[in-house]
This record gives sequence, C-alpha cells and structure tokens, in this order.
Amino acid sequence: MNRIKTGISGLDKIMNGGIPENQLVLLTGTSGTGKTILCNQFMYTGIREFNQKGVYLSFEEPSELIKENVKKFGWDMDALESSGKLQYLKYDPYRIEDVFSILESTIRDIGAKRVVVDSISALAIYMRNESELRKTIFNLSDILRKLKCTSIMVSEIVHGKEPRISRFGVEEFVADSVIVMYYERIESTFQRAIQIWKLRGSTHSQKLHPYQITPKGIVVTPEEEAFLKT
Repeated sequence: MNRIKTGISGLDKIMNGGIPENQLVLLTGTSGTGKTILCNQFMYTGIREFNQKGVYLSFEEPSELIKENVKKFGWDMDALESSGKLQYLKYDPYRIEDVFSILESTIRDIGAKRVVVDSISALAIYMRNESELRKTIFNLSDILRKLKCTSIMVSEIVHGKEPRISRFGVEEFVADSVIVMYYERIESTFQRAIQIWKLRGSTHSQKLHPYQITPKGIVVTPEEEAFLKT
C-alpha cells in the first residue's frame, strides 16, 4: 500500500507510515485543537518536502486570514501560491455545485495531489437532511479519488451534545479514515491528544497520543500515551 506522508512529526508513525494514498480523511475535534494548523502543515510540508501541490478549500475563514495566522510557524503560504504550487479557494457553502466544479478544475490546472476541505460542518448547515449530506460527501470523495488526491476533510465535535466524533454524526461513515483531536481539561490544566479512529485497509496505533502546538507546528509524541476524561 502506497502512503502519503503528512510530514507532521510523530503523526505518520502512529498511522504506520502515513495516509494511504488517495484516501479521504476526516479530521475532527473540538474548538482549539489545531485542526486548521494541522491542515496547513499538511499542505506546507507536502509542497516543501515532497513536491506535492495542493488546493485548500475554505467555507469559513478567508484565505488571507488563514495564511496570516500560520505565518507564526514560518510557513509562507503566499510564496507557495505565487509559485503555482498551492491554491486557496474561499467559497460560499450554499453554492455547492459551483464549488465542486471549481475545485475539480483547480486541482487539474495546478496538478494538485493534496486537498483540504475546511470545513464540511459549514457546508452541512445548508443541507436539508442527513441523506443529502451523505450524498454530497460521496460526490466530493468521488471527485477527489478520480483525480488521485489524498485529502483531509475537517469537521468538529460540539461540546454539550451527545457523545459523537463529528458535528452531524454522518461524516465518519463516509470518509475512508478518521483522525480525532482532543483538547480536554484535566483538573487545573488542559491536555491535547490525538487518535487515529480508523484507517481503512491499514493497521494503526490504537492509543491516544499527546501532541503539542509548537513554534514549528504540531508535534505528536508517538512513544507516549495520553489519558483523558471525556
């Protein structure tokens, strides 16, 4: 099985070498876990270390704000865009058919192999029901597989809701694989942990692992195990 390395320290190790090529991965977690950071790190290292071009589709934050926020990690996304190796797209989620058409043409135009969709939660708000959301994600995954892209789709866990790993409880059943990020209070401190919930067709770590958001991005500690009260 061919794997695509995320380039994120420690994450590839707990995934047994990286994301299986051409899979759609659901990345989910509560607010403050660093999902957008991880996605941009996936893009940045993919281009700089593995020469894989990328497309980042945002339904929420403007691309200029995203790029400005990740500069503190030393990631010059403007330079990557100017070189034609990266393209950010900001689109209104209610114009879904136009979105997918533009996404597909952009992937073809630059020859992208990595794609981020941030976030499917924003898109799902405009869906009429669960079956429509499932169909939309299936259509998205078909496009990405056809174009041979390895992709991350972002969702979120909402505090105060019944326990589940995505906002609508649908996304994890459509994605090939699932990564869950936690940011939980343990007594007087908060602890971050990451877990590979599923990795289709592959073995992976079954444990929760601590991670940190450092000045160089996210660093996972594969040798250690995290303990959370959820």
